[in-house]
Amino acid sequence: MLMKLLLCLCALLTTSGIPTFAATVATLIGTGKPGYSDTEVNNPYGLAIGLDGALYFCDLDNSRIRRMDLSTKRVTTIAGNGQKGYQGDGGPATAASLNMPHELLFDAKGDLYIAERDNHVIRKIDMKSGIISTAAGTGMRGFGGDGGPGVKAKFNQPHSIVLDRDGSMLICDIGNHRIRRLHLDTGLIETYAGTGETKETPEGASVKGTPVTGPRTIVRAANGDLYLALREGNAIYRIDAKTQTYHRLAGTGELGFSGDGGPALQAKFGGSATGAAARLAGPKGLALGSDDSLYVADTESHAIRKINLKTGIISTVMGTGQIGDGPEPDPLLCKLNRPHSVLFANGVLYVGDSEAHRILLLR
Repeated sequence: MLMKLLLCLCALLTTSGIPTFAATVATLIGTGKPGYSDTEVNNPYGLAIGLDGALYFCDLDNSRIRRMDLSTKRVTTIAGNGQKGYQGDGGPATAASLNMPHELLFDAKGDLYIAERDNHVIRKIDMKSGIISTAAGTGMRGFGGDGGPGVKAKFNQPHSIVLDRDGSMLICDIGNHRIRRLHLDTGLIETYAGTGETKETPEGASVKGTPVTGPRTIVRAANGDLYLALREGNAIYRIDAKTQTYHRLAGTGELGFSGDGGPALQAKFGGSATGAAARLAGPKGLALGSDDSLYVADTESHAIRKINLKTGIISTVMGTGQIGDGPEPDPLLCKLNRPHSVLFANGVLYVGDSEAHRILLLR
């Protein structure tokens, strides 16, 4: 009986992939208040590790992209002058104006792409010269340009970007309820997924011609499969690389914060355990771990969830479901405030705890 109890306890402790007894959370940068210094951030969003091993992040309300040397913890600005706007193409990225930079992506050459939500563009920084340019978008909100140059295309609040297996860029064009594909070699753009309609995405449906409601974040697995979070759809789908079909991985489509310990398909995302009204619906950040897991920033639940891709079981690895700021170091007692981003790298999980103005580290 004792042995059985111990086995059950061990199984419970390792549900998150990072054993509960060993898991700790600590602040990498941030004080809990908005600011702009070597120790302060103001609403951190997208996170990425560069070819140089440094952490790059979107400092949203400072309208900048910043870099942290993970060895020295020194922080520098690589893009943005602190003023919201759409200016600076052809010049130094540090002198350019950005507007709501949401997510980051490095290409194979090490150049950096930025999804700027409120400029409705994808910007590019040549990391050797430091020069910024526009890779796609006109700066005007709308929809159009498929089949032509990406720089003449229109977006409606692009949020997330990822490289597909062929080297092209997939862009979550959330306001247009589409995923666009930008061919980096030719500069041409097309629609990869979505119809512009806000309808249900049926299980097993073909990517082509099927609606996707609010495609917020997309990540790619090593085998080419894509994982897609639908913000308004309150669900996460897997796009099979071979069959190009949708398969619901998590979420019932309803707002809520439930389902831990059970099948992810029965879980609810995007609600608030306190009963407070959510400002936005649905999950807003995804990251693939090294242990057959998918981490989810369940923003309006103020929690980080984890889906075991082998078993389909969902669990909470950080947060209580209540809005707050800490305390550290116990991740399951540490309250969060609308986390938007997760990044698994270097064997640890980085979390952009946006409105607590911190970047956290879960070991």
